Amino acid sequence: MYIPCWRTTLKRNIFIIIAFLVLFGQTFYAQTVNTDSYNTASVSIKFYDKTMYYPNSTDTNPVFVHISVKNNGSDTLRFKLADDRMFSLDFNAYTIKNTQLEQTDSLIRKRTTNQTVYFREISLENGEEYSFVENLKDYLIIGEPSIYYIELNFYPELYKSNKIKLVSNRLTLEVRPSPSVASSSIIPIKSDTAEILKPEEISPDKVVEQTITARQKSLWDQYFLYMDIESMIERTPAAKRKFRSVSADERQKMIETYKSDLMESRIDGDIVAVPEKFQIEKTVYSQTEGSVLVTEWFNNRTYYEKKSYTYEVRQRDGVWQIYDYTVVNLGTE
Repeated sequence: MYIPCWRTTLKRNIFIIIAFLVLFGQTFYAQTVNTDSYNTASVSIKFYDKTMYYPNSTDTNPVFVHISVKNNGSDTLRFKLADDRMFSLDFNAYTIKNTQLEQTDSLIRKRTTNQTVYFREISLENGEEYSFVENLKDYLIIGEPSIYYIELNFYPELYKSNKIKLVSNRLTLEVRPSPSVASSSIIPIKSDTAEILKPEEISPDKVVEQTITARQKSLWDQYFLYMDIESMIERTPAAKRKFRSVSADERQKMIETYKSDLMESRIDGDIVAVPEKFQIEKTVYSQTEGSVLVTEWFNNRTYYEKKSYTYEVRQRDGVWQIYDYTVVNLGTE
């Protein structure tokens, strides 16, 4: 029996349309199921070993962020996690003017290059969570000191088109001017030679010992060498608010004024008091934070005043710095 050509074409078109609708429905259904399965999942972020953050310096001054994926539902949560985490998450950062930071070249290059993405499937029961740590600077270019607002997008089915994502809480990141910019414009040098003073990678107790000794000899350049002046200025809430609200130039003026006031003993009399002798009693420190307990004696002609100092220290780029202190009076001798 002869079938006109137009009928054959019509049947073919109907078949194609039906096949397309079936395929589209399956894809839509699969995506809906995947999306619903993550409704009880959550992702949260916090700073890991928080310290002083500066622009650039990805390796020497990283911004480590602790990331946790949690199952808040009753059913088992399953998701994929890439061996290279750049295929599992994105960091977004915005300035106070709502300008978004750009992604690093390495991140863009990886995602635009054809390659096999290796991953493993993680299963979490009710209340369980999976955590790991990533360096924010591997993902975003932080080139200027400023206040940034950070959030995370986590892709439980990996980074790809039409991706499912979980959005984290938001963190506030303060990036300060780099030490070379914020430091004094006068280059410290040793008084007996023309050698430029540079902080060394010495232990916390040696840092405190050299600082006290420098004060005993009125060697101010050496005295300030291991001191975090910005943190010392911010020891009181009022000074902290003022210091963080002014421009970079005004901050520099505040730093110079603070150092001048210390040298003239107009402020913070305890930190610039000159002991006749001292003894380091105890030093405790982790990889990034520490404290040094010191007993100091001050000669008041007819008697000695005895005080206990606790110097708080923090490591930055391998160098320990004093950023705070407390004093306890121990009486007289």
